[in-house]
Amino acid sequence: MNDPVLSLKGITKTYKVGKPGEVQVLRGIDLEIAPGEVVALVAPSGAGKSTLLHIAGLLDAPDKGRVVIGGQDMTGQGDRVRTQTRRRDVGFIYQFHHLLPEFSAAENIILPQLANGTSSADAAARASELLGRVGVAARAGHRPAALSGGEQQRVAFCRAMANGPSLLLADEPTGNLDPSTAEQVFETLMELVAGTGLSALIATHNPDLAARMDRVVRLDGGVLTQQ
Repeated sequence: MNDPVLSLKGITKTYKVGKPGEVQVLRGIDLEIAPGEVVALVAPSGAGKSTLLHIAGLLDAPDKGRVVIGGQDMTGQGDRVRTQTRRRDVGFIYQFHHLLPEFSAAENIILPQLANGTSSADAAARASELLGRVGVAARAGHRPAALSGGEQQRVAFCRAMANGPSLLLADEPTGNLDPSTAEQVFETLMELVAGTGLSALIATHNPDLAARMDRVVRLDGGVLTQQ
């Protein structure tokens, strides 16, 4: 049996906030995501889903607990190893596309590959392939401001996939789109995930979208439960 792509074990996180002192956002979170599995993360606003995604993607560290990615325990690893692992194994998608405005759609996908040591020619070919898969190849030379909201988010998907990660983490990836566009963009995301066989943890407020994933977990009161 293959190791989980992501394993969170006993994750706790507490923040200090003003006079009340401390707020425990995560209380002993356990979660495993199998290869090829797409898991929906459902949570009310302020429940800590972004914190959980940031810890899972090595952008933040838990107070206690272990994060294991691809069988590698990241507990106690230094910034260099964490950065390398994040760059190689994890793709991020946010509610807002966060594309670099001065670069074209293709260049936004090429840049993270160059940072990972890919040659310019291979990076350009990969960008072209990904843009074609999400149906925006004709917009490769356009800057983000010239793209629609749905096109911008599709480019953001491609950027997250650029380095061939094994794990995709998405925080409300369609939350900034109108319902019709959100549906189309979600279908694109699911097709892209299925076509590459990667695992994903996707936070969403939309119960209909959540129900179309392999499994749903709910974060509330700092505790993660299966739905």
